[in-house]
Amino acid sequence: METADFMPSEADIANIRKDIEIYEAARASAVRQVRWRVPLFVGLVLVFVVLVAWLFNKVADPNEQWFSTPHVFLYLVGFAASILLYFRAIRPATRLRQSFRETLLPIIFGFIRDMRYQHDVTPNSFDRLPRETVGGFTMSRFDDIIAGRYDGFPFELYEADLWDGAATKNRATTFKGVIVAFETVEPFPGILVAARRANAVMGFFRGMFTARMQELSSGVPELDAAYEFRTDNIEAARPLVTGRLAQALKWLGETWPDDPARIALNGSDGFLLLPQTKNFFELPDISVPLDYTRHVAPMISDMGAMLATAALVRKIGAKDEAG
Repeated sequence: METADFMPSEADIANIRKDIEIYEAARASAVRQVRWRVPLFVGLVLVFVVLVAWLFNKVADPNEQWFSTPHVFLYLVGFAASILLYFRAIRPATRLRQSFRETLLPIIFGFIRDMRYQHDVTPNSFDRLPRETVGGFTMSRFDDIIAGRYDGFPFELYEADLWDGAATKNRATTFKGVIVAFETVEPFPGILVAARRANAVMGFFRGMFTARMQELSSGVPELDAAYEFRTDNIEAARPLVTGRLAQALKWLGETWPDDPARIALNGSDGFLLLPQTKNFFELPDISVPLDYTRHVAPMISDMGAMLATAALVRKIGAKDEAG
């Protein structure tokens, strides 16, 4: 399975570029409006304040020119009015910024069928993720969530940050990165987890969730040193752990070398966890023109790589004729 197989076609790229051009026209228009609205709105307030202050000087005591009580009150009112008018002046950019990601990400990933985008909500598949994969956490935050169907299989991909909120000194992060949830080709009769081998502290908390799970070995020394393989159905898991799962993890080790990827199977649900501090869907500030080559193409490439990896992992339990 090659990453190139999951990249959009030339026609899809042409459509993405066309939609970006439409967005760019709206973005540039909003930026231009802000450039003249801010100095105009705020400038009118300043002119009004100076004019009224000059009129106050006509009746003020000579020793209180510009600083009498009415002057001070005028300055306070003018300052408050300037703030209100400033935010009114930047309203076009504010409205565009609020819909920035909601507008752009569906455009960028428009080659994904039935594409749905959400932000800062709990993904539908997260409750089915075996907790043995990530250990104990009390707090969670989800950034961008992209769901849809590509190359024949449905998926849900989201950025997740899981941590122990009870930690008082240092934030104990149990997982930070991208989770790809998908339907497996062949359901696994139980739960099977391949998670990075934990240190003593993390192992204690993970043990709270894995008491009912049995550990087994892949027979590959480097994998067994890096991973814990646990399952509640050891007979069904053994041929996978010593076969396709081990092969997939070795391939993942070459593709995502920074931090060991994690895999979990729970019935017909499969999960691929890619630890990463990078924001995969980072977009430039609204004041920066969106460039396809610099901003969009790398994002599409990352998405293609993750979908290609998920397509490989979802076949771990498949029969040879189904693979």
